[in-house]
Amino acid sequence: MTNKMFAYLQGGPLPGTNVYISDNGGFSFQLLEAQKLAAFDGTLGGIFYFHSMSQVGILVIKQGSAKFFYTEYPLNQSAGISFEYNQFLDVIIKPCQRGFLILWSQTSLLVSPNAGQIVDTVRLKKGKTTVTTDIIKANITIHSVAWNNYEMALLTREDLMFYGSQNYLGTELIQLLKQSLWSETTGLFFKDGGMLEVLTPVPDSSSPAFDFLKCTVNVQAILSDPTLEIEPCNVEVLESNMIDQMFTIDMNSKLELSALFVPRPGKSPIPLVMVSNPHSLGFEASISEFGNTFDGSYKYKLEIELQQQHHWGTADHTFTTSIKRNAISSVTVDIADKTTACVDLKPLVRAPLRGLVKPLSTLISVGCDLTKKIIVQNKISACSMGILDPVQLQRNYTYTIEKEAYDPVNHEAEAQDDLLVFYPYKDLGCPRLVYYDKPWRPVVELWKNGILEEIMNAEYVLTEVNGIVTYSYSLTAATANCRSQPQNWSNFNLFTDADSIVSIWNRENYISCHEDNKDNPLLWPNVEYQILGGRTDNRVIFGQRNGIYTFLLSVVDPYYSYCNLDTTFSVYVYGALPVAMFPPVLSIFLLVVTTLLTVWLAYIVPIKLQTEQGQHFKVVCSQVCNRFLCVCTCGWVHLRLQRWLHHKMQQWLRRRVQWSVQCRLQGWLRSRRVRDQAEQTLHPHASKTERGSEKAKDTDTNEPQ
Repeated sequence: MTNKMFAYLQGGPLPGTNVYISDNGGFSFQLLEAQKLAAFDGTLGGIFYFHSMSQVGILVIKQGSAKFFYTEYPLNQSAGISFEYNQFLDVIIKPCQRGFLILWSQTSLLVSPNAGQIVDTVRLKKGKTTVTTDIIKANITIHSVAWNNYEMALLTREDLMFYGSQNYLGTELIQLLKQSLWSETTGLFFKDGGMLEVLTPVPDSSSPAFDFLKCTVNVQAILSDPTLEIEPCNVEVLESNMIDQMFTIDMNSKLELSALFVPRPGKSPIPLVMVSNPHSLGFEASISEFGNTFDGSYKYKLEIELQQQHHWGTADHTFTTSIKRNAISSVTVDIADKTTACVDLKPLVRAPLRGLVKPLSTLISVGCDLTKKIIVQNKISACSMGILDPVQLQRNYTYTIEKEAYDPVNHEAEAQDDLLVFYPYKDLGCPRLVYYDKPWRPVVELWKNGILEEIMNAEYVLTEVNGIVTYSYSLTAATANCRSQPQNWSNFNLFTDADSIVSIWNRENYISCHEDNKDNPLLWPNVEYQILGGRTDNRVIFGQRNGIYTFLLSVVDPYYSYCNLDTTFSVYVYGALPVAMFPPVLSIFLLVVTTLLTVWLAYIVPIKLQTEQGQHFKVVCSQVCNRFLCVCTCGWVHLRLQRWLHHKMQQWLRRRVQWSVQCRLQGWLRSRRVRDQAEQTLHPHASKTERGSEKAKDTDTNEPQ
């Protein structure tokens, strides 16, 4: 169950006694902090780890009485019921972790069904007659005590042997026999259920070795003696498949168990379901008929539904343990009113006193379910869209991270060079495809035993394992409605080793900002809110950079699972244009100015060239060009340039003459049209023919030469 051990001096004063604790099975010890024992006053009777309640129990003796104290909430708010304690008692924690204790000495025998919260005496019976309710009053001396998961027996110096089973509703032992078995060296133990062995070493004068006198006691055969007047067992069968197993109930999970029992004809036994740690584990039970046996007896099925006590909502908050704390509890199904004759035998054996009435018990771990894991959904990948080649990714693919885009993981200094990174395709597969300008949040799936359970909606955090910092978050502390200052990655670091990367920011140290915190008020509402999932719609915004990002995702929600759920995955960001060398505003301004200047020059230059200054400018340019040509030493180049300039000048002069002629012609036609209109006004009755002939004549006469 654990490697934890305590070392102490029984009978030492409290406070003041040194107590040592080991977490490695006794290889090394550390001194327990004195303040943990400073509140106790008395004598130390023992320190025990009660797995049945996930508590450390301290037995404190004071003025002839003793009681158990506990170290964890809520039992640390009170103590167990005190009981008479006149001499040091050996404390036995029985197997199966059901919470049963045996406290005994030579003259005293006490038992507890709930790890010391209630300590009771043992009743001794002879047949149907109760001999005593307290061994102290019986005037007998206990020599040896034997026990197993459910039974116990004792041998006295008076050669008396008692047997019984330890029950939640009380423990009674019946006298089996009286014969000469006791000696100073005799030992008593259970060989099997219902089978006792008494061993007595026999010395050999001729050898240092010992032989053993072995006496086997068949409890079933003795209980069959009619002179004992023992009432037959009222149950024939009590069975379930939950025996010798350990189940796990994670946070927000349920567990369903069942048991089958067959009562003896004419009897109505009362089934009993008990949990050893009701502060952490709660249950509901129901019973129903489940058919008949071959001989007509009724079968009954007991169904048990278990979950954390916190989720039932029926217990007071001062009764339940913190939901953040994992725990262990046992679940036991027994018969409340079973008789001593109900001995642990094989199932379905039919005899007047026989039946399978061994209590059914199993352990429940209220903690991490190791079959759970989380996976980031990958429906659209860079490989399926043809951006990356999976074959290349498997061939020791590497990629480069620019020094401006990452910070070293140790955060000791700024990056000095580009980082070359190997891509582990076997672990990450093909990267998920994400567009850089779209706020993004991964879809996280929860799997259990290879089956998809749900889409996770718990709070989690992301960090890029190679130190890339070109991404941000869409929410701030203010927009996330934080009531206290949120945590962020500046408070934590990554722990890396040769095999794995572990997030230091996890469910154990996460503090939600959505709760009031006087020690950490909201002072900077504009800082990034770096927690995703949960009650907010926070998303990741990638910067203007294309490439692969490898993220470590860690669930920090303390109310989602007891496991530290994390996973590593990769994304490929695409669609980002190269980063501009100048600010966009400056580039737009220069573009607009250049465009306007070009349009203005295209308009003003032809106009200016027609003026006297423009002609002078042309002549100057021509002279400059001629002088430039004269400098050139290549004669054929000079000749070619002169011919080209002469040709261009002739073309320009020709176009100039044509333009001048066209202007004069258009001016003459305009004046002629005005004169014709005036004549038409003076002679309105002239025929069209005359006007037409006159117009033609005028045209022939005045045609320019």
